[in-house]
Amino acid sequence: MSSDSEFVQRADTAVYETEEPVLYGVADGIATLTMNRPTVNNAQNSQMTYALDDAFRRAVNDDAVKVIVLRGNGKHFSAGHDIGTPGRDINKEFDRASLWWDHTNKPGGEYLYAREQEVYLGMCRRWRELPKPTIAMVQGACIAGGLMLAWVCDLIVASDDAFFQDPVVRMGIPGVEYFAHPYELNPRIAKEFLFTGDRMSAERAYQMGMVNRLFAREGLEAGTYALAAAIAKQPRMGLALTKQAINHVEDLQGKRTAMDAVFAWHHFAHSHNELLSGDKLGGYDAKAMIEANKSAAGERR
Repeated sequence: MSSDSEFVQRADTAVYETEEPVLYGVADGIATLTMNRPTVNNAQNSQMTYALDDAFRRAVNDDAVKVIVLRGNGKHFSAGHDIGTPGRDINKEFDRASLWWDHTNKPGGEYLYAREQEVYLGMCRRWRELPKPTIAMVQGACIAGGLMLAWVCDLIVASDDAFFQDPVVRMGIPGVEYFAHPYELNPRIAKEFLFTGDRMSAERAYQMGMVNRLFAREGLEAGTYALAAAIAKQPRMGLALTKQAINHVEDLQGKRTAMDAVFAWHHFAHSHNELLSGDKLGGYDAKAMIEANKSAAGERR
């Protein structure tokens, strides 16, 4: 007799505000992927995540593309995972990009574990391994899940008014699913970043080596595309092998295995929250997180 629990049914109530969550264009050997949910600060629902995956694949398959730029439409790069808009589509089935099974009818912890293996950890790892150089062009907020999108890129170029933040420790969770914090920052700074949940300014991120170049907001686009154009002049195979070599060194330093361990702890935290409160996020939706940020900022003034 199987020990598997019975499948369940969940209602998909998502209402999308756009049918184009990601815009795609190519010019001068540079593909531009633009997250296009500006009314919700480019919060990442599955619709957007799968659209990003399709766009990255399209750019890789186009021999005319040498470099890929990822950017966000509107004031902000990305406010992170969608945990509170009408377009939150956690119960919708998609044509999956990896070999994990559909999560929507799975019971218990399997539901969220299968989904996040697919759309967060799995996709981020795929995007990190793209053979073409990628540049994140960051303005405004880059929060939680937004960090994951920036961190999978080879380079980060930011406006001087951008900020970076991972406040999910407030949910009792040890950082976002793609746990690159000790590699993007040194371990002591990574602890401070997570323990406090404070915003890190673009200048501070530049000092820590997380950001490659800083520009005033009005010069961000020109600066980013000048860098992309310079890289695009290099031979394709040289770029691909260099990227592969550096990623391999990071993995030899434990990046991949560490991420596997923290992903498991991340899901222990989700299960712990659900046992205590009935909510995997510990009672935090988007509005509650915004209020917590405001309160924390006020206390530190």
